[in-house]
Amino acid sequence: MAKALVTGGSGGIGLEIAKVLSERGYEVCIVSRNEERLRKAAESIANCSFIAMDLSSGKNCIELYKRVRNIDVLVNNAGFGAWGYFVSSELKNELNMIDLDVKALHILTKLYLRDFVIKDKGYILNVASLAAFGSGPLMAAYYAAKSYVYKLTTAINEELRIRKSNVKISVLCPGPVDTGFNARAGVKFSIKPLSDKYVASYAVDKLFKGSMTIIPGKTAKITALLSHIAPERLMLRVCYLIQKNKGK
Repeated sequence: MAKALVTGGSGGIGLEIAKVLSERGYEVCIVSRNEERLRKAAESIANCSFIAMDLSSGKNCIELYKRVRNIDVLVNNAGFGAWGYFVSSELKNELNMIDLDVKALHILTKLYLRDFVIKDKGYILNVASLAAFGSGPLMAAYYAAKSYVYKLTTAINEELRIRKSNVKISVLCPGPVDTGFNARAGVKFSIKPLSDKYVASYAVDKLFKGSMTIIPGKTAKITALLSHIAPERLMLRVCYLIQKNKGK
């Protein structure tokens, strides 16, 4: 049976992606910090195991790789956001976010990608955000982190294409999704979010079709397009107003 590893799999998009993969015949291992939530999540998925681990630690990421080998699909979904003016936001929280959103994803992508390239097969889905396409006043570090994920993934995708590899790597860039993300970030969405079930199913379909950038929903696609053609100062102002309303 093919195997999949999903980080941040105890809830939200990660849990729903794990369910989709299980329904498609994969044996799934989900990873998150909260053991109780993981256990409950695993009970709702067929052929599912779990590992409680804080992936903001680089050593833990390497330990996870040693414990879970010979997988066919890697989903790097673990992450969280932080809201507030950069000058006054808590440094410790932002560094923890960078460790999880960026460093953990980087480590796991590199380690498992090496195995996939040797086998010349495998899929990696890195979860970024619509935030990857711009700069985010009031969520400056989060937008920067997701931009890193997007640019890293698309660069690797091109490297694999050039070497004619059968390994596929995609980046998921959703807009607002109805998960627990906004509660941890301390914000509320200003527009109606997509369901995590829809985003998960859409993402897995596109991953297996080899899409490089996956953007669920018409509104998100339009926003991504505007971010490339609209004046940067205008996009910064609009983003600030959106994030300010979220904070309320």
